[in-house]
Amino acid sequence: MNKKIWDLYAPIYERAMRSDRKVYHFMYQRIPKVIEGKDVLEIATGPGLLAKHISHAANRMTATDYSDGMIAEAKKGTYPDNLTFEVADAVNLPYEDNSFDVVLIANALHVMPDPEKALEEIDRVLKKKGILIAPNFVNHKRGLISSLWSGILKIAGITFEHQWSTEEYREFLEKNGWKVKNCKEMQARISIAYVECVRNR
Repeated sequence: MNKKIWDLYAPIYERAMRSDRKVYHFMYQRIPKVIEGKDVLEIATGPGLLAKHISHAANRMTATDYSDGMIAEAKKGTYPDNLTFEVADAVNLPYEDNSFDVVLIANALHVMPDPEKALEEIDRVLKKKGILIAPNFVNHKRGLISSLWSGILKIAGITFEHQWSTEEYREFLEKNGWKVKNCKEMQARISIAYVECVRNR
């Protein structure tokens, strides 16, 4: 994915996501229960929507994106003191091994040419009994609205490298060393599979 596309998209990203607010409301309610008192890393935070809503529950939270434009947007406004925003590449994270209790990566693995590498980096920076929270778009072309929205994003230069069903996404995670402990498919313009994982070993 061209980094410049995300930089250009950054100022309008939050408005584009507003029609899916019901899905995000679920995550705003669920994720704080999982991360309470923990050290959290978010990958692909975008303009920081999730981070700003959930970081209050964490001990500390570092929210990252490889787009400078997205991080510039994320730093706008007010947010808790335990939350920091940083530019970082998901496949080459600048953090030491075993640094975080939880890693969150939402709606990003499907746009990565090499999501397996991102999962390897997540495995590296997570503590031994760490949790991976990885909600992701699924069923990209199931239904008219989903197909139309996928087409609009493609025109805008945002392509989906991987187009999984919920079951295929679970299989992908499990194949790469993760055991899915919680999975919930949620309806949106493009459906989202909300998953919580632990290492499968």
